[in-house]
Amino acid sequence: MWLALAPAVGLGAESASDLALRAFYQRRLDASFRLEPTTATLLGDHRFDDQLEDVSKASRARWVAETRATLQALPKEVEYRALSRDGQIDFEILRHDLQASLWLRENTRPFEEDPRVYGSYVSDSVYSLLAQSTRPKEENLRNAIARMRKIPAILDEAERTLRHPPRSILETAIRQNKGATAFYESEIFELAGQTPQRAELQAAAAPVAARLKRYQEFLEKELLLRATGQWRLGRKRFAQKLEWVLDAGVGADQVLADAESEFARVNGELRVISRQLWSRYFPRQPLPPDDDDGRRQLVARVIQAVSQEHGAAEALVSDARASVDRIKAFIRERDILRLPEPDRCQVIEMPEFKRGNSLAYMESAPPMDPASVSFYAVSPPPADWGADRVRSFLEEYNQHMLQILTIHEAYPGHYVQLEYANRSTSPIRRVIQSGTFVEGWAVYTEQMMLDQGYADGDLRVRLMQLKFYLRAVVNAILDHRLHCTRMTDDQAMKLMVEGAFQSEGEARLKLIRAKQSSTQLSTYFVGRMAHHRLRQEIERELGEHFELGRYHEAVISHGSVPPKYLPELVRARLKEAR
Repeated sequence: MWLALAPAVGLGAESASDLALRAFYQRRLDASFRLEPTTATLLGDHRFDDQLEDVSKASRARWVAETRATLQALPKEVEYRALSRDGQIDFEILRHDLQASLWLRENTRPFEEDPRVYGSYVSDSVYSLLAQSTRPKEENLRNAIARMRKIPAILDEAERTLRHPPRSILETAIRQNKGATAFYESEIFELAGQTPQRAELQAAAAPVAARLKRYQEFLEKELLLRATGQWRLGRKRFAQKLEWVLDAGVGADQVLADAESEFARVNGELRVISRQLWSRYFPRQPLPPDDDDGRRQLVARVIQAVSQEHGAAEALVSDARASVDRIKAFIRERDILRLPEPDRCQVIEMPEFKRGNSLAYMESAPPMDPASVSFYAVSPPPADWGADRVRSFLEEYNQHMLQILTIHEAYPGHYVQLEYANRSTSPIRRVIQSGTFVEGWAVYTEQMMLDQGYADGDLRVRLMQLKFYLRAVVNAILDHRLHCTRMTDDQAMKLMVEGAFQSEGEARLKLIRAKQSSTQLSTYFVGRMAHHRLRQEIERELGEHFELGRYHEAVISHGSVPPKYLPELVRARLKEAR
């Protein structure tokens, strides 16, 4: 069974100011959830499940005003110096989150430039109620129906507000809106199952589907003609956004320098593994020449050979599900960490309306409804893809790579870490998550599992792990160069295909994603380096007393905090008995 996570020691007993901070934060949530009920639902607060956002310009201005007022009130209502050290960390996390939110809302215009924003209100607001909420089914259906009646107003506002989106972002929104239409035409009834409310559900879903079809015409025939928006942030705004979003104490130029150095190192390791595998796949052929072109050819040919070992398209989800049991057994056997019980992670086929530019994602149980299920969602190749594109996709996510993906997304990656985070005693740490910590932990676990013996030293799995990690490194390089320089699409594709051995199809999807999510792609590499460096420091300090499972639990038992807080939190936790 799950063992209760005790609060860290050595950071001060809870004070009256700590309680005041919690009360302050609850008032913040109450106020913001009334304005943004979909956010409340996605976080697991179900008081506003029958409501939907007013996304008009005036309403969005009230969101900003509420955030600014909260930031101004924080130091007046909570005395920082009177907080325990744990409380001070919570204070700093909340303050930074408020400041970052204001910067983003004042320096970016997603409602005018990114039609995907409206998709969350259209689809996620209803899907999350039927798929994840632990409230009674009939209540969830009643709330979903109430929300569906408000969806046309969201689309009306989208058509009034959207101006000149970047074409790459709009094209993804067009695909996702087709998925949303299919959701309201058929998938919602499969999700709802047998229910006396089916007739009412059908009556509510039909006009939503019809409205989405008209919205599809708007996206394709009107908005696409004026999709001339600029997706590049520029050097100054990119550097500012990176510091606000990552909160890792490292600047944009340093991230790029670190990533370029790591790029060379990982390529060297790929060559070593490829030499060892060469004769297995090319027994009668000599190694390519030991020069730059030859070394790249060596790695590329071995990766291509290993990538042929894949399953069928229709078996992708079941293959991912099968990898779970093997990985979990290894984690228990080697005491990597204690797995959460009960296990609430379900491996599912990714809903069509959520498909975009990646194969898989982890949708964790909401932090305010932690008894809910989590979804490790895997996306088969879309039905409209041609045979060559499907083959390339399956080669990229071959049977060896799929194991690395499951480690990253589920065990002991995102699912396990976020389950631990949901049990933090701090509401601030449960709700406000550092993407740098979250993504960095998942990338860290990939190499760690193989270093501890997972896959019994199979060099094919190691090759795929290095290739997957090189992707994270290149993510950071791509993120910086696309937004801070005039890097062209061809140059980006060359970096990914020739420099990181990605398939052309995967690289094209990543290029689209890089244009759509500035700074997010850097979180994987920056977070992984933070976790890696901390592990080296602590292991050196403790020497023979270092216990891997105990260390991992000390890292992930504090919530998804910015990595800069980990050294003091982990050292304090390690003073406790496990």
